[in-house]
Formats: sequence, C-alpha cells, structure tokens
Amino acid sequence: MHDEGIQTAVATIGNDVYKTELVARSHVVVADEPLDVGGKDLGPRPGDFIRMGLASCTAITLRMYANRKKWDVQQIRVQVSNGPFEGKTSYKTEIEITGSIDEEQRTRLLQIAKLCPVHKVLTNPIEIDTSLSIA
Repeated sequence: MHDEGIQTAVATIGNDVYKTELVARSHVVVADEPLDVGGKDLGPRPGDFIRMGLASCTAITLRMYANRKKWDVQQIRVQVSNGPFEGKTSYKTEIEITGSIDEEQRTRLLQIAKLCPVHKVLTNPIEIDTSLSIA
C-alpha cells in the first residue's frame, strides 16, 4: 500500500439531488443518500466510505501479513460499524478469520489490524483545512 505524499479525492455534485461523483486516482464511484432522506440510493452514503475504508484497509493489511508469514488464512472478513455519537466518534471493528491459526497467531493478527494506515489516521489527531473559492 502506498501512502506516500499527498493523496487526493475529488467530489463533484450537480443538480441531481445528493448524487455525487467521486474520483480517486483513475477510479470513479458514486455517493448518494438513501430514498428516505431524498436521495436515489445510487451509491454508498459518505459515512459508508469511512467504514468501507477502515474495513478494506484492515482486511488488506491482514492479508499482506498472513501471506508474508505463510499462515493458513483462507478468508478475512472485516465488519466496521458505528452508532450514535455521545461527544465522540466511536467505531467497532469485528474480524472473522477462516483458516487454521493458533492463539498466538490470532493475537498477532489483532495487533496488526490496529496498524493498518486508515486505523492509524482515524485514531490520531486529525486536522482539516477547508477553503472555498468561487469559479
């Protein structure tokens, strides 16, 4: 995984209510809101992308580590959820491993999961510098 330098994502929304085109590198996806809040449910909600980013980064990090160690890990399933906020942001990550691993490997994989780049970003202080220009 390459997290060197500045990474950029661009979101563009026109007059379609909530439908937003997102571009990162050469990949294009759509974000939207569900029908019950006025969207057309054409894609994940913005918060879904945070959960998906943490889940996929955790899974990829674990796969890389298990492969490097040549451990018998057939499948890694990572579920990330978050609920109501009470003065803080709280996420729950649940990992399910299919394969033959012992308790020591299980403990190590749990440690490695917390070292994925997205987990590190979300658990460290974050600063967002926002500016506005008129085109």
